[in-house]
Amino acid sequence: MKNVLSNLGILTTIILFNYFGVTQPLLFAQESTQPQPNKTPKLSAVQWYNQGVDKLEKRDYQGAIADFTEAIKLNNKDADAYYNRGYAQLVLANYELAIADYNQAIQLKPKFAYAYGNRCYSFFQTKQYKNAVTDCTEAIKLEPNYADFYIYRGNAQDELKNPKEAIIDYNKAISLNSNHANAYYNRALAYNRLGESLKAIDDYTKSIQLKGDFADAYHNRGVTQFKIGNKEKALTDLKKAAELFTTQGNINNAQHVRDTMKKLQNKQGT
Repeated sequence: MKNVLSNLGILTTIILFNYFGVTQPLLFAQESTQPQPNKTPKLSAVQWYNQGVDKLEKRDYQGAIADFTEAIKLNNKDADAYYNRGYAQLVLANYELAIADYNQAIQLKPKFAYAYGNRCYSFFQTKQYKNAVTDCTEAIKLEPNYADFYIYRGNAQDELKNPKEAIIDYNKAISLNSNHANAYYNRALAYNRLGESLKAIDDYTKSIQLKGDFADAYHNRGVTQFKIGNKEKALTDLKKAAELFTTQGNINNAQHVRDTMKKLQNKQGT
């Protein structure tokens, strides 16, 4: 957990698109147009590509990178091969390498919305927030009904200290997908930054309704409840957050929450 203020401020970790939130790879096989000889030939670009797709499905990301690299050696004009290799690099947190692959994919296919979207994510992870906003804006132009692009851009806007712009993007994401727990959670963070505690609590509550084990949301709702004087509700939420973090194996966060509870209880007793 980062940036938890010593005066019991709001946890500012934004729950972003995890691996499954990032635009997925292109999991389809390509068809070879070359006749197959009787003898076993060296693999073609299409065959290397399809092997890479198989490995992505099995979450063998290093293996997928190796296969897409072979495919690209034989056909460096295949935007999908660069995109899928970029996806594997992204999952492995090799963000600069992912950006390089998305650059190539976009150069070959200028209207590749999902390449812009995932490059936006990679820019965000490397703290290039203005570039992230630019890429997500382009992705939205090309694919305006994809909710995650608005969340990505909202996250970047929030890091640029533009919470009102972030809220506009989260609103749009929610209008497109009203069951997106992270959209409500991130909008709650933006409301916290604006001092709108009741709206933040409502959004944390909605995110918890959609994702019952959302430990961060319980933590932040608890701290927000305390700030507006609801001490019992605060302690109830924090206790739940500590339990969830422990169950999820996040021992450091669980200990942090327990420390926060002690501070609240000490304040309550004074």
